[in-house]
Amino acid sequence: MDVVGHSMGGKAAMVLALTRPDLVSRLLIADIAPVAYTHSQIQFIEAMRAVDLSKVEKRSDAASQLAERIDDPTRQAFFTQSLDLKAKRWKLNLDTLANEMPEILGFPDISGSFEKPTLFLAGANSDYVVPEHRPIIRTLFPKARFAKIPNAGHWLHADRPREFEASIRAFLTLT
Repeated sequence: MDVVGHSMGGKAAMVLALTRPDLVSRLLIADIAPVAYTHSQIQFIEAMRAVDLSKVEKRSDAASQLAERIDDPTRQAFFTQSLDLKAKRWKLNLDTLANEMPEILGFPDISGSFEKPTLFLAGANSDYVVPEHRPIIRTLFPKARFAKIPNAGHWLHADRPREFEASIRAFLTLT
């Protein structure tokens, strides 16, 4: 099976590939490295918690409220995809994400390596996958290749969806 993962999903995909390589044929990791990060994403969780869901009839209502805390319309739209409008609730377990933030930011100590095709795809404007990460990436993923999507940040699939899709397609077609 081919596995694609971004950010926290990328970390989960890397753990899967490292612990169960028999299940993974090719791996594409979007804008994350197998390292512990020192920043937090709690501001986005807090922004979603601050949305008064009783006043939300459509996603744009939630996006308007998110705009008070998140100035990027692309991120607002991305986060509102996780909104269940009928039930007036977030599909994400915001409490668990907040409580587990240290684990989410970390990366487990896993021995071994994944010896199959792997692409680390980064946003050119992001600092999540930097040259200093390459030694650990190459240790765990010896066949790793690296690519960047211009004019994209950490949310590269939201910033440049067509380019992101084309990169996935190229990787899966050429490997």
